[in-house]
Amino acid sequence: MAELYITRPLPDRVLDRARERFNVTLREQTTPLKKGEMRAALVLYDVVLPTLGDMFTADVFDGMASARCKLLANFGVGYNHIDVSAAQAAGISVTNTPGAVTEATADIALMLMLMTARRAGEGERMVRAGKWAGWHPTQMLGLNLGGKTCGIVGMGRIGQAIARRAHFGLGMEVIYHNRSAKALDMPARQVGSLTELMGGADIVVLAVPSGPDTHHLIDAAALATMQPHAHLVNIARGDVVDEDALVAALQAGQIAGAGLDVYEHEPKVPDALRAMENVTLLPHLGTAALDVREEMGLMAVENAIAHLDGQPLPNPV
Repeated sequence: MAELYITRPLPDRVLDRARERFNVTLREQTTPLKKGEMRAALVLYDVVLPTLGDMFTADVFDGMASARCKLLANFGVGYNHIDVSAAQAAGISVTNTPGAVTEATADIALMLMLMTARRAGEGERMVRAGKWAGWHPTQMLGLNLGGKTCGIVGMGRIGQAIARRAHFGLGMEVIYHNRSAKALDMPARQVGSLTELMGGADIVVLAVPSGPDTHHLIDAAALATMQPHAHLVNIARGDVVDEDALVAALQAGQIAGAGLDVYEHEPKVPDALRAMENVTLLPHLGTAALDVREEMGLMAVENAIAHLDGQPLPNPV
């Protein structure tokens, strides 16, 4: 039986499926692999199932052309933690789990939109601290999203799912910035530039993949084009945003608030962000639902099984 190494604990249903076809070695720690662990895994196992934080950088693959492992079956749609070119140069294929994460991640985007616009985190903290003195007409006035403009950066599966929720659920006008035109099943208008989107939206939602082209896509210049009452929501990857520039924009009152599920240097969250009442902070909950994580894991395992059986990989990257 082929050997499969799983780098983090996964739901029982996923492990049961994997054990039907592989001898499974499950790493019980929840922390990312270290470089030595990654290199050892490539030597010892036929397939490795890594995930976010397991930094398979180019140097991990040095001298690994004859390694036993020939597939990294990534758990997650994002694979910016894997140097795919270096892996392929070493004869190692890479797969991911697209589709499984779409609806759950869009739900988190919607939640962050509402939480930051309506100051929900701030209000919840007030109640828990025993500081709520009762309702009055001017207490904690936020931004009503109905009839406002939602600007979405990146109109792939997740971007489109967010757009449907914003338009049909909240009654928002949707504009988007994308590298190519999209055939959409909801009213949405493509704008010609990121600057136009940032300046025209009441709430900006980031849904682009991480990569060299999107690293610090939202920088000080982009933030400066946003309206003072506008909010920024990021459910993509942390390095899409220049975090220092975001902190500066929030401290200067350039924008009204932010809702973040991802961070540039996870799990480190800057003290300045944690100190701000107008910032909603979540611990990367985008896909954190049991059925979603099961679907992701099963998709990763099916990629591994296809590799084992010599079949075309369902989800190559």
